[in-house]
Amino acid sequence: MVSAFLRLLSACADTNKWKAVDMSEYITLVAADGHELGAYVALPEGKPIAGLVVVQEIFGVNRHIRSVANGYAKDGFLAVAPALFDRIERGVELAYEDADMQRAREFIPKLDTDKALADVAAAIDFAGSEAGKKVGVIGYCYGGTIAWLAATRLHVAAAVGYYGGWISKYANEPLSAPAMLHFGKLDAHIPPEEVAKVQTAHPEVAIYWYDAGHGFNCDARGSYNKEAAAEARARSLSFLKKHLA
Repeated sequence: MVSAFLRLLSACADTNKWKAVDMSEYITLVAADGHELGAYVALPEGKPIAGLVVVQEIFGVNRHIRSVANGYAKDGFLAVAPALFDRIERGVELAYEDADMQRAREFIPKLDTDKALADVAAAIDFAGSEAGKKVGVIGYCYGGTIAWLAATRLHVAAAVGYYGGWISKYANEPLSAPAMLHFGKLDAHIPPEEVAKVQTAHPEVAIYWYDAGHGFNCDARGSYNKEAAAEARARSLSFLKKHLA
């Protein structure tokens, strides 16, 4: 069943008259293997400058990830945040402390990279079809690694990864799109030597370091660093506009 939101998108695309609206919606995407997953979509005011897939942390498509999508929609992107945990458990939306933190960690051994990429690919296809423009990917923590793999394995025009702890495992994969990476100098989860492997394999990739810890972009976490988050976002926005708009 096509939602009212999708009917609006289709009508706007058909008439090429994008209206100034402030709208978001949950939709259903279908991956290549037939899996159906939820996704949060944030629509910009006016015609989108590009599509952008926002990839979650291990806490699901929670309020923070939705706020990231909303923020980039305000910057002109048609932003889509696919629910990658739907293959394990639907509707996962966790906070960053106590029981929720423990529950989030329990998802880690259940993650399947290939299936996650299939779900991201479905989001990329949707964003490209609806926006009629190039599509980029931006991801955080777990999503940071997936964003990197989108740049090596999927058809995207640019990718940005924040503190992706497993990127070094895939450092030697050839890039098919420009990539930018952000890391915190105080991040106890990601040793600098692991990031160095990525820089050595791909000297063309812009890698930025901040005086901050893991998760510094998220204002719902104790490790939030306002200055680092603002600087990284400004760099990311400029990078995405350069390669997508």
